[in-house]
Amino acid sequence: MQRKNQTLGEFIIENQKDFPYASGELSRLINSIRLAAKMVNHEVNKAGLVDITGAVGETNIQGEDQQKLDVLANETFINTLTNREIVCGIASEENDEFITIKGQKNDHRNSYVVLMDPLDGSSNIDVNVSVGTIFSIYRRVTPAGTPVTLEDFLQPGNLQVAAGYIIYGTSTMLVYTTGNGVNGFTLNPALGTYYLSHPNMKFPEDGHIYSVNEGNYIHFPQGIKDYIKYCQEEKEDRPYTSRYIGSLVSDIHRNMIKGGVYLYPSTSKSPNGKLRLLYECNPMAFITEQAGGKASDGYRRILDIKPTNLHERTPFVCGSKNMVEKVESFME
Repeated sequence: MQRKNQTLGEFIIENQKDFPYASGELSRLINSIRLAAKMVNHEVNKAGLVDITGAVGETNIQGEDQQKLDVLANETFINTLTNREIVCGIASEENDEFITIKGQKNDHRNSYVVLMDPLDGSSNIDVNVSVGTIFSIYRRVTPAGTPVTLEDFLQPGNLQVAAGYIIYGTSTMLVYTTGNGVNGFTLNPALGTYYLSHPNMKFPEDGHIYSVNEGNYIHFPQGIKDYIKYCQEEKEDRPYTSRYIGSLVSDIHRNMIKGGVYLYPSTSKSPNGKLRLLYECNPMAFITEQAGGKASDGYRRILDIKPTNLHERTPFVCGSKNMVEKVESFME
């Protein structure tokens, strides 16, 4: 039974029976993510006081400049998950290849792989704007006792067993699903404890917010251009409000609470889109669908896409169900 002010630990224990593989391993995995998130939150809150803002001077596999906090968050999550002996493999947006974890007995016995964007929107750190962490969890498909392979990570999103995000903002929240709805937990920094603050989160079916980087308008497909003009029309229920933070976690979180649609379409410069399917779109799509929303590449369901490489990109439309379907009608 969900109840406000229930701790995350209590919630995990009480709801473990609803999970089909209730061995306790997934619960320990969520707890590890909870711990790593508290550590990253502590560092994010020190930004400006110590030298952890700005670029490292290197680029990641995506060709993007790595921020100091990107590296710190990546190392924190990898070390925490590795030390807890829970997962058999990790893939990160910040690493070229996936990481194989042998286990303490060198037996490759663990059941889960984690894919993550350790610090989404990290370029916003320097200007004190909310950032986040996104994670996705799958059961391995290769036999236990053998090292993980690329096959374990290239699974369609509809096979995720859990997904979530942490938003580091005016308050720090952990939002996650195991396929039984979406629940949000807010960190009490004085106690270091997450409490259930947003039980059974739901996207409103309709909304009045659209989130897109309109600076790229000239490069968008015609269907997206037409939808943006539709949002701006003077009608009884329009124009809609434009809200774009530039941090996927923050934009999706706001739209889930208030109702809205997030768009990151393909462009003439990036014909395959820019967001990563495995680290960003799949986990956000799983959360969105569990909250009654919809996620699409403009034509098809995100969760049905079969990945072909670890850092695959895709166009992304996500949010209130009726708004996403309206975007798809324009894309037709």
